[in-house]
Amino acid sequence: MKNPILRALSPLALLLASCGSSISAQGSDATEPAAAGMAIADVATFEEPWAMAFLPGTDTALITERKGKLKLWRTGGAVSVDVAGVPQVDYGGQGGLGDIIAAPDFATSGMVYLSWAEADTGDTRGAVVARAKLITGDKPRLEGLQIIWKQFPKVTGRGHYSHRMAFSPEGKYLFVSSGERQKFTPAQDLSVNLGKVLRLMPDGTPAPGNPFADKGGVSPQIWSYGHRNLLGLAFSPDGRLWDLEHGPAGGDEINLVEPAKNYGWPLVSDGDHYDGKPIPRNKTRPDLAQPAISWNPVIAPGDMIFYTGKAFPQWQGQFLIAGLGSGGLVRVAIEGNKAREVERIDLGNRIREIRQAPDGTIYVLEDGKGGRLRHITPKT
Repeated sequence: MKNPILRALSPLALLLASCGSSISAQGSDATEPAAAGMAIADVATFEEPWAMAFLPGTDTALITERKGKLKLWRTGGAVSVDVAGVPQVDYGGQGGLGDIIAAPDFATSGMVYLSWAEADTGDTRGAVVARAKLITGDKPRLEGLQIIWKQFPKVTGRGHYSHRMAFSPEGKYLFVSSGERQKFTPAQDLSVNLGKVLRLMPDGTPAPGNPFADKGGVSPQIWSYGHRNLLGLAFSPDGRLWDLEHGPAGGDEINLVEPAKNYGWPLVSDGDHYDGKPIPRNKTRPDLAQPAISWNPVIAPGDMIFYTGKAFPQWQGQFLIAGLGSGGLVRVAIEGNKAREVERIDLGNRIREIRQAPDGTIYVLEDGKGGRLRHITPKT
């Protein structure tokens, strides 16, 4: 018998009927117009979309909107359906409803994971991660929502939540990016989980074998530290974890994330403070983990994937980065522990999210109100 979760999507279809070196943005010699070798179609619009996840084994995706709506959308359709049971979010600044991913065992469990900014007392707030069962059909909803992880401590401000998520390739561990909330020093403090990459079990408890398990408090959650604002987490085909970080004024970077390593923020950066004050460069501290690549000027990344599809064979095994500042996609090749920019694809607008569809084609979400969902396919 077919899995009941996947069978439940049939009524939905009727309802929808719808090298650690810096690279200059001006110095790349691989810029190509978007029209070269690809076709782009606008398929739907969303209000301040932030994240997108295809449900395994289906042609249906979940899309988050920052004000607190979760949409269920089927490929080929122009209409999406609201998912009920979404929690209240703290919307403002960089906060709101954030990431969404399906559990590795979604086909049998129906579980999804989502992150958002949560308000607390005294004008403080922080990111949280929860899991819930997705019920599909003509009235999709979340059931049994349970918060499994929180940023600690909650602080003032509405920036640098990060709260991206990724499961390890074998599905055993949940990795969460936790931004330093624009407070700088927490990134170096192992007694808090801000400015860190966390490795958790699917229920949110610290994964066994984490490098700081003996320090108590939230330290057993920590996998790596010294991070700023991590807006991408992705595993390469060889099983290694990489992150994508916003720098300050310059210094966006990709890092190979390894346990116990210190990635330097705010001690070093390949950018400067927004007021122009210099920050020591990464190369001045060889004792700290060095970026695989950094950018000056910034690309202002939104998210990234590793491309594994067949629609664009020349992209296989490479990063595809959604560029807010670059207004398109940035393609990056891995070379050992380093990375090299290969190409920029101009899409003419700020790109918040990128996802590979089951057929190997690409979907991107524009940032902001009325953000378009755009479908990128090979030109025939």
